[in-house]
Amino acid sequence: MPLIMGILNLTPDSFSDGGRFFTIQSAVDQAKRLEDEGADILDIGGESTRPYSQAVAEEDELRRIVPVLEKIQDRVRIPISIDTTKAAVAQAAVDLGAEIINDVSGLEADPAMVEIARSRQAGVCAMHMQGTPQTMQDNPSYNNVIADILGYLRKRDALLVEQGIAPERICLDPGIGFGKSHVHNLELVQKASEFHAIGRPILIGHSRKGFIAKVLGSKDIDRCFGTIGVSLALSLHRIQVLRVHDVAANKQALQLFLASIDKAI
Repeated sequence: MPLIMGILNLTPDSFSDGGRFFTIQSAVDQAKRLEDEGADILDIGGESTRPYSQAVAEEDELRRIVPVLEKIQDRVRIPISIDTTKAAVAQAAVDLGAEIINDVSGLEADPAMVEIARSRQAGVCAMHMQGTPQTMQDNPSYNNVIADILGYLRKRDALLVEQGIAPERICLDPGIGFGKSHVHNLELVQKASEFHAIGRPILIGHSRKGFIAKVLGSKDIDRCFGTIGVSLALSLHRIQVLRVHDVAANKQALQLFLASIDKAI
């Protein structure tokens, strides 16, 4: 059974749920709800990384996440992950109880990030992204999307270990939707098991993303059901962590799906 990472966006502009949990109390309530629905990890972010989103100042990101972390650190029992590319934000979050740094830049955007992770003994999730959120969907291209991303993640993993991050604290993410076309995203799902060759846990964040709407033929369709379909496929590839908005729906579907299939598959 994959671990379920529940998404809590403390932003006004995230692509799927921007603004829904922008007040402290609504965010705290949602954090507890995600835990009650069965999330194994809570991933909190104060900056949208949707395509063409605008960067957020460090002080604004801190203003969004710190009050929520202060409120939930004694109320939520599951591990907390901070979704950020800024070392100061990661440091503040870890000091308030976060155990994981989930960095869409692969811990490359801020030179101080690796040292924060190392010194605080935090878990890290290093993601592949082609370009930046402001440019990544302009014209994503690869010689071979699987080989290219596999090569990047392998090198990034080796460098993180060389820089003092304990191997058992590293998780890797091929970055669905981050500098990839719809065709690239589908291929990443279809061949997800190839990333196990690196020897690290793999996280995939496919929840409600554009390729789901593309396959289903409508940009206005409810993407929860398509997300569940991808989650089931990824479970067959033995992906260890699935990052989703709809925790209960995905958790229950996975439980029944995995209980019903031939374990030899």
